[in-house]
This record gives sequence, structure tokens and C-alpha cells, in this order.
Amino acid sequence: MGGHELGEVASRLSVDAIITSFNNSAGGESHTPLLRRLVQAANHEVYESGRAASPGGVGMSTTVVACALRYDRLTVAHVGDSRCYLIRQGRASVLTRDHTVVAEQMRLGLISAKEAAESSKRHLLNRSLGSDLFVNVDISEHQVLPGDGLVLCSDGLHNSVGEDDFVRVLNGGGDLRAAAKCLVNLANQRDGGDNITVQVVRVKSVERVGMYRGRIYRLRT
Repeated sequence: MGGHELGEVASRLSVDAIITSFNNSAGGESHTPLLRRLVQAANHEVYESGRAASPGGVGMSTTVVACALRYDRLTVAHVGDSRCYLIRQGRASVLTRDHTVVAEQMRLGLISAKEAAESSKRHLLNRSLGSDLFVNVDISEHQVLPGDGLVLCSDGLHNSVGEDDFVRVLNGGGDLRAAAKCLVNLANQRDGGDNITVQVVRVKSVERVGMYRGRIYRLRT
């Protein structure tokens, strides 16, 4: 979180905690409880590190978005206003909802989308990683298809780069590192006033499965 104490430390701690916990997890666990547990572990790490940073403690925090893929399913976990976009057949759609004050006001019908975009409080979070000992993690599951693209990014990117840009950059089918750099360059050209984090994923193939009495079975194609 830019402008907050040790925001870059909180970000690195959360990434390291999630990766370490994932590598130490048991194989085959359902991704929904797994991601929830991983993000809670990251929250605890950031929270306790902030308390230990000085005698009075430091209120450092960060946003997070993470995804896991298995078979033809995508599981997304997030806290804050970092987002996950799905790019499919020339269209981009956001799979997450921002945990901001204006986003909540808009969902309740208190303000319009135009008012939300112009609000001075549009970047004010009502949920973040490390602010409290426990955090409410949003989890969602989605089906993925061959050729789908995913963009996971912080607000430094999605505040400057639109969904049409995601489609144009990813639909070329080129190198993903080049695509990520292109998106970052676009954001810097248009704004550049905030930290930018982006991860780009392309789904090459999937294994279709179904569920019967709690058991997964493979579908013939």
C-alpha cells in the first residue's frame, strides 16, 4: 500500500508467506480452503511483523490477489483492491470486487459509477492484509477454457490501463513477459504515480472434470 509505513515490506512478506505455505501444504487439498488458509497465514505474518517492527508497533499492510489452477477450475483469493481479470474471446471481465469504501457505496446504490470514479475516497480501503489479526478473504471459483488469459494486478495498473488494453496486449499470443512489460509501460505513460504489480497467465490446455457424490471424474472430450 503506497504511502503507508513499510508497505513494500508488507508486500514482500505476504508473497513469501503464501509461497512458503503453499510449498509446505499437502498435495490434493481443495484450493478454496487452501487459499483461504494461505492468505490468513500471510495476514498473520504481516500483522505480527508490524507489531514487532518498533516498540509501539507499525501499522503496515498490503493488498493481495492470488490464484490456483487445477483441471478446468480457477480459484481466486483476494483482499483489498488488487484484481484478477479473465480475458476470453476478445473480452475482459474482472473476477474480483474491490474492498474500498466507494466500491461498497456503489454496490449499495448510494453513489453512481461516475461518482465513484471521481470520489476523493476512491482509493480508501475498507479491508487490507495486516491491518488486523484476522482478515476476511474473498474466494471465488471459475471455469477456465483453453486460450483464456488471466491478469492479476495492483491498482497501480488497473487505475491506468483499461480492459480493452488487456485484450489487445494478450490477444497477440506472444511472450507473456513482454505482455506484462507492455502493460506496465502503458500504466507508466498514462500515470506512473503508483507502484505497479502485474502477473500474466495464459491457459494452454485444460482437463475437463465433473463431480459426483463428492468425487472428481474426468470428462471425455
